[in-house]
Amino acid sequence: MDFDWSVIWSAMPELMKGTRLTLYIAILGLLGGLLLGFLAGLMRAYGNKLLSGIALVYIEAIRGTPIVVQVMFLYFVLPLLAGLRIDPIAASVLAIMVNSGAYIAEIVRGSFLSVPKGLSEAGQAMGMPMWRVLLFVVGPVAFRRAVPALGNQFIVSLKDTSLFIVIGVGELTRQGQEIIATTFRAVEIWSAVALIYLVLVGVLTFGLRQLEKRMRIL
Repeated sequence: MDFDWSVIWSAMPELMKGTRLTLYIAILGLLGGLLLGFLAGLMRAYGNKLLSGIALVYIEAIRGTPIVVQVMFLYFVLPLLAGLRIDPIAASVLAIMVNSGAYIAEIVRGSFLSVPKGLSEAGQAMGMPMWRVLLFVVGPVAFRRAVPALGNQFIVSLKDTSLFIVIGVGELTRQGQEIIATTFRAVEIWSAVALIYLVLVGVLTFGLRQLEKRMRIL
Protein backbone atom coordinates (compact mmCIF):
# COMPACT_ATOMS: atom_id res chain seq x y z
CA MET A 1 0.00 0.00 0.00
CA ASP A 2 1.42 3.38 -1.05
CA PHE A 3 1.47 6.23 1.41
CA ASP A 4 -0.59 9.04 -0.11
CA TRP A 5 0.37 12.46 1.27
CA SER A 6 -2.52 14.13 -0.57
CA VAL A 7 -4.94 12.35 1.77
CA ILE A 8 -3.35 14.10 4.75
CA TRP A 9 -3.38 17.53 3.11
CA SER A 10 -7.04 17.23 2.16
CA ALA A 11 -7.92 16.04 5.68
CA MET A 12 -5.90 18.72 7.45
CA PRO A 13 -8.75 21.30 7.83
CA GLU A 14 -10.90 18.75 9.69
CA LEU A 15 -7.94 17.56 11.75
CA MET A 16 -7.13 21.15 12.72
CA LYS A 17 -10.75 21.61 13.77
CA GLY A 18 -10.39 18.60 16.05
CA THR A 19 -7.05 19.91 17.33
CA ARG A 20 -8.60 23.23 18.33
CA LEU A 21 -11.34 21.42 20.25
CA THR A 22 -8.74 19.18 21.92
CA LEU A 23 -6.81 22.24 23.10
CA TYR A 24 -9.99 23.98 24.23
CA ILE A 25 -11.01 21.02 26.40
CA ALA A 26 -7.51 20.49 27.77
CA ILE A 27 -6.82 24.13 28.61
CA LEU A 28 -10.17 24.81 30.31
CA GLY A 29 -10.07 21.49 32.13
CA LEU A 30 -6.52 22.02 33.38
CA LEU A 31 -7.24 25.56 34.55
CA GLY A 32 -10.13 24.22 36.60
CA GLY A 33 -8.01 21.25 37.69
CA LEU A 34 -5.27 23.56 38.95
CA LEU A 35 -7.74 25.47 41.12
CA LEU A 36 -9.41 22.32 42.40
CA GLY A 37 -6.10 20.53 42.93
CA PHE A 38 -4.55 23.49 44.73
CA LEU A 39 -7.52 23.68 47.10
CA ALA A 40 -7.67 19.92 47.73
CA GLY A 41 -3.89 19.73 48.15
CA LEU A 42 -3.86 22.44 50.80
CA MET A 43 -6.79 20.78 52.55
CA ARG A 44 -4.77 17.56 52.68
CA ALA A 45 -1.60 19.30 53.86
CA TYR A 46 -2.93 21.87 56.32
CA GLY A 47 -6.62 21.19 56.90
CA ASN A 48 -8.21 19.71 59.98
CA LYS A 49 -9.36 16.10 60.05
CA LEU A 50 -12.69 16.89 58.37
CA LEU A 51 -11.23 18.92 55.51
CA SER A 52 -8.37 16.49 55.03
CA GLY A 53 -10.83 13.57 55.02
CA ILE A 54 -13.06 15.21 52.40
CA ALA A 55 -10.07 15.88 50.16
CA LEU A 56 -8.78 12.33 50.66
CA VAL A 57 -12.11 10.76 49.67
CA TYR A 58 -12.23 12.90 46.51
CA ILE A 59 -8.61 12.10 45.57
CA GLU A 60 -8.88 8.36 46.14
CA ALA A 61 -12.25 8.09 44.37
CA ILE A 62 -10.93 9.83 41.26
CA ARG A 63 -7.53 8.15 41.19
CA GLY A 64 -9.19 4.78 41.69
CA THR A 65 -11.43 5.02 38.62
CA PRO A 66 -10.59 5.48 34.91
CA ILE A 67 -11.30 8.84 33.31
CA VAL A 68 -13.50 7.08 30.74
CA VAL A 69 -15.79 5.89 33.53
CA GLN A 70 -15.80 9.39 35.01
CA VAL A 71 -16.86 11.10 31.79
CA MET A 72 -19.50 8.44 31.15
CA PHE A 73 -20.83 9.03 34.68
CA LEU A 74 -20.99 12.79 34.08
CA TYR A 75 -22.66 12.47 30.70
CA PHE A 76 -25.03 9.51 31.19
CA VAL A 77 -25.53 8.93 34.92
CA LEU A 78 -25.60 12.47 36.32
CA PRO A 79 -28.76 13.39 34.34
CA LEU A 80 -30.53 10.35 35.82
CA LEU A 81 -29.44 11.05 39.39
CA ALA A 82 -29.73 14.85 39.48
CA GLY A 83 -31.76 15.70 36.40
CA LEU A 84 -28.83 17.79 35.20
CA ARG A 85 -28.11 17.37 31.50
CA ILE A 86 -24.79 18.62 30.18
CA ASP A 87 -23.48 18.58 26.62
CA PRO A 88 -20.52 16.38 25.60
CA ILE A 89 -17.97 19.21 25.54
CA ALA A 90 -18.96 20.44 29.00
CA ALA A 91 -18.77 16.87 30.30
CA SER A 92 -15.30 16.51 28.79
CA VAL A 93 -14.02 19.75 30.34
CA LEU A 94 -15.47 18.77 33.70
CA ALA A 95 -13.94 15.29 33.47
CA ILE A 96 -10.47 16.73 32.80
CA MET A 97 -10.92 19.23 35.63
CA VAL A 98 -12.04 16.63 38.19
CA ASN A 99 -9.53 14.00 37.08
CA SER A 100 -6.47 16.24 36.85
CA GLY A 101 -7.46 18.01 40.07
CA ALA A 102 -7.08 14.79 42.07
CA TYR A 103 -3.56 14.19 40.80
CA ILE A 104 -2.57 17.83 41.07
CA ALA A 105 -3.79 17.80 44.69
CA GLU A 106 -1.22 15.16 45.58
CA ILE A 107 1.48 17.08 43.71
CA VAL A 108 0.58 20.24 45.65
CA ARG A 109 0.45 18.39 48.96
CA GLY A 110 3.83 16.78 48.43
CA SER A 111 5.44 20.01 47.22
CA PHE A 112 4.23 22.10 50.15
CA LEU A 113 5.12 19.47 52.73
CA SER A 114 8.60 19.11 51.22
CA VAL A 115 9.44 22.73 52.05
CA PRO A 116 11.38 22.98 55.34
CA LYS A 117 9.15 23.97 58.25
CA GLY A 118 11.63 26.67 59.18
CA LEU A 119 10.38 28.85 56.33
CA SER A 120 6.76 28.84 57.50
CA GLU A 121 7.84 29.25 61.12
CA ALA A 122 9.96 32.26 60.15
CA GLY A 123 7.02 33.83 58.35
CA GLN A 124 4.70 33.28 61.29
CA ALA A 125 7.35 34.69 63.65
CA MET A 126 7.26 37.90 61.61
CA GLY A 127 3.54 38.17 62.33
CA MET A 128 2.30 37.07 58.90
CA PRO A 129 -1.05 35.27 58.79
CA MET A 130 -0.91 31.66 57.66
CA TRP A 131 -2.45 32.35 54.26
CA ARG A 132 0.24 34.91 53.49
CA VAL A 133 2.95 32.52 54.65
CA LEU A 134 1.63 29.83 52.31
CA LEU A 135 1.19 32.24 49.41
CA PHE A 136 4.35 34.31 49.60
CA VAL A 137 6.87 32.28 51.61
CA VAL A 138 6.19 28.57 51.13
CA GLY A 139 4.31 28.83 47.84
CA PRO A 140 7.14 29.99 45.53
CA VAL A 141 9.49 27.26 46.79
CA ALA A 142 6.78 24.61 46.52
CA PHE A 143 5.89 25.74 43.01
CA ARG A 144 9.45 25.26 41.79
CA ARG A 145 9.43 21.72 43.10
CA ALA A 146 6.01 20.99 41.60
CA VAL A 147 6.73 22.15 38.04
CA PRO A 148 8.13 18.83 36.65
CA ALA A 149 5.26 16.78 38.11
CA LEU A 150 2.68 19.33 36.96
CA GLY A 151 4.16 19.18 33.47
CA ASN A 152 3.73 15.43 33.37
CA GLN A 153 0.11 15.78 34.47
CA PHE A 154 -0.58 18.40 31.78
CA ILE A 155 0.74 16.01 29.12
CA VAL A 156 -1.34 13.11 30.45
CA SER A 157 -4.50 15.23 30.54
CA LEU A 158 -3.89 16.50 27.00
CA LYS A 159 -3.70 12.93 25.71
CA ASP A 160 -6.68 11.88 27.83
CA THR A 161 -8.92 14.07 25.66
CA SER A 162 -8.71 11.34 23.01
CA LEU A 163 -10.79 9.10 25.27
CA PHE A 164 -13.83 11.39 24.98
CA ILE A 165 -14.56 9.80 21.65
CA VAL A 166 -16.84 7.53 23.72
CA ILE A 167 -19.39 10.33 24.13
CA GLY A 168 -19.06 11.67 20.60
CA VAL A 169 -16.87 14.71 21.21
CA GLY A 170 -15.39 15.83 17.89
CA GLU A 171 -11.82 16.20 19.13
CA LEU A 172 -8.74 15.19 17.17
CA THR A 173 -9.08 11.42 17.50
CA ARG A 174 -12.79 11.51 16.63
CA GLN A 175 -12.12 13.65 13.56
CA GLY A 176 -9.48 11.18 12.45
CA GLN A 177 -11.89 8.28 12.88
CA GLU A 178 -14.60 10.02 10.86
CA ILE A 179 -12.18 10.85 8.04
CA ILE A 180 -11.05 7.21 7.88
CA ALA A 181 -14.69 6.11 7.65
CA THR A 182 -15.06 8.09 4.42
CA THR A 183 -11.58 7.75 2.87
CA PHE A 184 -10.55 4.27 4.09
CA ARG A 185 -6.97 5.59 4.45
CA ALA A 186 -6.20 4.57 8.02
CA VAL A 187 -2.40 4.60 7.71
CA GLU A 188 -2.20 8.19 6.50
CA ILE A 189 -4.84 9.61 8.85
CA TRP A 190 -3.64 7.88 12.02
CA SER A 191 -0.08 8.91 11.14
CA ALA A 192 -1.24 12.52 10.86
CA VAL A 193 -3.16 12.30 14.14
CA ALA A 194 -0.13 10.84 15.91
CA LEU A 195 2.12 13.56 14.47
CA ILE A 196 -0.22 16.32 15.66
CA TYR A 197 -0.24 14.87 19.17
CA LEU A 198 3.57 14.66 19.08
CA VAL A 199 3.77 18.32 18.08
CA LEU A 200 1.35 19.41 20.82
CA VAL A 201 3.20 17.43 23.49
CA GLY A 202 6.56 18.61 22.15
CA VAL A 203 5.55 22.27 22.36
CA LEU A 204 4.20 21.78 25.87
CA THR A 205 7.35 19.94 26.95
CA PHE A 206 9.58 22.65 25.51
CA GLY A 207 7.62 25.37 27.31
CA LEU A 208 7.80 23.52 30.61
CA ARG A 209 11.55 23.00 30.26
CA GLN A 210 12.03 26.70 29.63
CA LEU A 211 9.96 27.47 32.71
CA GLU A 212 12.07 25.07 34.80
CA LYS A 213 15.28 26.74 33.60
CA ARG A 214 13.88 30.17 34.41
CA MET A 215 12.78 29.03 37.85
CA ARG A 216 16.28 27.71 38.55
CA ILE A 217 17.79 31.07 37.58
CA LEU A 218 15.38 32.92 39.84
